[in-house]
Amino acid sequence: MKLAYLGLGSNLGDREEALREALRKLEAPDLRLITVSSLYETEPVGYARQGWFLNLCAEVETTLFPKQLLQRTQRVEREMGRRRTITNGPRVIDVDILLYGNAIIETKELQVPHPRYRERRFVLAPLAELKPSLRDPETGRSMTEMLANLQDQTVRIVGKLS
Repeated sequence: MKLAYLGLGSNLGDREEALREALRKLEAPDLRLITVSSLYETEPVGYARQGWFLNLCAEVETTLFPKQLLQRTQRVEREMGRRRTITNGPRVIDVDILLYGNAIIETKELQVPHPRYRERRFVLAPLAELKPSLRDPETGRSMTEMLANLQDQTVRIVGKLS
């Protein structure tokens, strides 16, 4: 079993229900949820003319290999109606593989650690909540250290999934 960290976000429809449904769809005998962060409401990054997101991070234990995990996350996105029309645009659900053990993966389909997670408060805040001392396999810096270096991006805790 490998520990992996997933980032989930939604800014269309019932955002909280979308996150809840995505977590249900991800879980299977080969992928077990260990813990889920609080819900964070966050301003959009990149494409600003859209609603705010609800984001969370999940720690999972899995027997899936990284590409299999990517296939699972993409299947969940498709099943829930994700359409990729605008880069960083509105979405009913987004599921990203942030970290997979200490692996560093660079293929055409998949980059782990996620290539932009170190720049995103909406990822680092929930990750730091789950595992403050977790270290980035490329830089060796902890989630707390990386979060402290981010100055912009409004993020606020709005509760837990019920």
